[in-house]
Amino acid sequence: MITENETKQLKDHLPFWNHLSAAEKDLILETAVLYNHEKGTLIHGPYYECIGLIYVQKGTLRVYILSEDGREITLFRIQEGEATVMGAGCVLHDISYDVYIEAATDCELIQVNNAAFAKILAENIYVEAYSYKMSTASLADAMWTLQQVLFLSFDKRLAIFLLDEVNATGTTTIKMTQEEIAKLTGSAREVVSRMLNYFASEGYVELGRGVVHLVNKGALKELVMITK
Repeated sequence: MITENETKQLKDHLPFWNHLSAAEKDLILETAVLYNHEKGTLIHGPYYECIGLIYVQKGTLRVYILSEDGREITLFRIQEGEATVMGAGCVLHDISYDVYIEAATDCELIQVNNAAFAKILAENIYVEAYSYKMSTASLADAMWTLQQVLFLSFDKRLAIFLLDEVNATGTTTIKMTQEEIAKLTGSAREVVSRMLNYFASEGYVELGRGVVHLVNKGALKELVMITK
């Protein structure tokens, strides 16, 4: 079972909590377990058993697919304080995802037993509505990512990625290796390296060991807005 503090985390971040019966709340708390995963750990894959509802207490998860040639395409990330029903896709029979879920950083995850979650999902319309809402939101994120991969040139995709990162963190420094950026943008490290070096030569960014400093956000925004 989870601690009192972890219980509070679930109560505060699961919007359907107040619509659960006393028995349903007890079932969730009795089956919820805290797991610690190191960065790079594969948490879920296409042939894994369903893992139930996941709440990210600390860290970030990366949801990705593999191309036929083995290239990873990151669909979206699940941030600290967010929950996902991606791992419970098999109980939402109309919505399924053939994806991998990896710990993008060291993570602490509260996992609700899949059998327990499936039982509550089948009996509680609020949980069902939440699950479909989260799944369709994830699908929308995935479609946006694939649209970028298919229809945007890589310079624009990388510019969007860099701008999104600094906007999310509130800083102009991105602490990621080029290999990590490549995974998150669905590209090869060599391609990322060439484009970052080009951005640096144009004065858009400054590069350091494992970091990218944005020095001209305006130029990157203009690049994104340019149509061909």
